Amino acid sequence: MLKIFQRLHTAYGPQHWWPGETPFEVMVGAVLTQNTAWTNVEKAIANLKTLGRLRAGTIVDLPLPQLAALLKPSGYFNIKAARLRSFCAWLLQQGGVAKLARCATPHLRAALLDVHGVGPETADDILLYAFARPVFVIDAYTRRLFARLGLVVGTESYEQLRFGFETALGADVALFNEYHALIVHHAKDVCRPRPRCARCCLAQGCPAREDQD
Repeated sequence: MLKIFQRLHTAYGPQHWWPGETPFEVMVGAVLTQNTAWTNVEKAIANLKTLGRLRAGTIVDLPLPQLAALLKPSGYFNIKAARLRSFCAWLLQQGGVAKLARCATPHLRAALLDVHGVGPETADDILLYAFARPVFVIDAYTRRLFARLGLVVGTESYEQLRFGFETALGADVALFNEYHALIVHHAKDVCRPRPRCARCCLAQGCPAREDQD
């Protein structure tokens, strides 16, 4: 696992994730990035910033149609408006970011998963990138890459994969942060649904590459 990380890091360098100026902005991005490209999320967040709406209380007070219009670039904007407002209402009810930061990771994760529209991947994005907790984020890119490398079957549950990565790597926030970002970069550009194996820094010894040959 560490050798794969080292190859990716050598190939691409530091990724400086997550793109967000504050923990709250990271949380908003995590909610909005479901089923869309990050560039679209940036446009939606820019809309909120431009109008001074990137605050939990302001988002909760916005009428849903108005909030949805601001989130339109992120896709599924009506659904995401409802989810983001629910998340912000929950955040305010919990006493804000500073109070939540004092919670133990298991308790905070369970609380996040109880929020409408927050699944395991979104919760772990928030835990890792907003609260700097040693939680490994599992996404479709991770499943694809490591299944092709023969290190996972690809049908494991989210929790099985998360536990496996965390056990193999140890509790290391900086490593988890960089590793997940590198996986996303590599899977989006090289290890795509139709892989570009000739450009892959992991091609040597990859079972999927051998099958193609």
